[in-house]
Amino acid sequence: MNRSLVKKGLVVSAFVCYFLFATPQQSSAMHIMEGFLPIGWAIFWWLLFLPFFCLGLRSLQRLAKTNPEAKLLLGLAGAFTFVLSALKIPSVTGSSSHPTGTGLGAVLFGPLAMSVLGSLALLFQALLLAHGGLTTLGANAFSMAVVGPFVAFAVYRIAKRAGSGARAAVFLAAALADLATYLVTSLQLALAFPAEVGGIATSFAKFAGIFALTQIPLAISEGLLTVLVWNWLAAYNRSALEQLPMPKRGA
Repeated sequence: MNRSLVKKGLVVSAFVCYFLFATPQQSSAMHIMEGFLPIGWAIFWWLLFLPFFCLGLRSLQRLAKTNPEAKLLLGLAGAFTFVLSALKIPSVTGSSSHPTGTGLGAVLFGPLAMSVLGSLALLFQALLLAHGGLTTLGANAFSMAVVGPFVAFAVYRIAKRAGSGARAAVFLAAALADLATYLVTSLQLALAFPAEVGGIATSFAKFAGIFALTQIPLAISEGLLTVLVWNWLAAYNRSALEQLPMPKRGA
């Protein structure tokens, strides 16, 4: 078996084992916690998320047909999202602050593929670790697996067209995707729980302000970590990386 494939398999296995055995603690406040949103808003965000998930499935099917050797990189992107989004810090009541890990996959495979990988990561966390929940999965997936990857994809392309190096573009994509996810989370909470004085705008400013204390340093850290993984891929898997549509223009 090709040695690079073995290395990729070992990295994916290490991420999964770390997640399963090294962080067994219980939590009821990962992302937006189960049952926290009013049922009307929970259904609304599910309906908004599902079309992106269906398009994401079609995107993955096309990728599997045209570039089957990219499956291990897909696994790596999914594991990266899975582990980083599980590293939580207590924040706003009913939610928490954490990296998202969606920027790397969005740069490698596009935003629609990450709508599936990111939402599956959230689903496993909800079912196995009591992080988040099924009623709030639509809201959490829309912010982290839809908006975050689309922002990462757009930022990466804009940065590259502006003449940025690949590493700077990857850093900006990952960090701004993280921040965008939490701006949407703040909006979701503000819409569901507007302030008595000032309404949605006041509530949004309050939620975003509290998130910013932890999320800005987390976004910078996530950007740097994503660049490290990108460097590793460029150094040891350049041939596989260059076969993907996005990185081959500047890996």
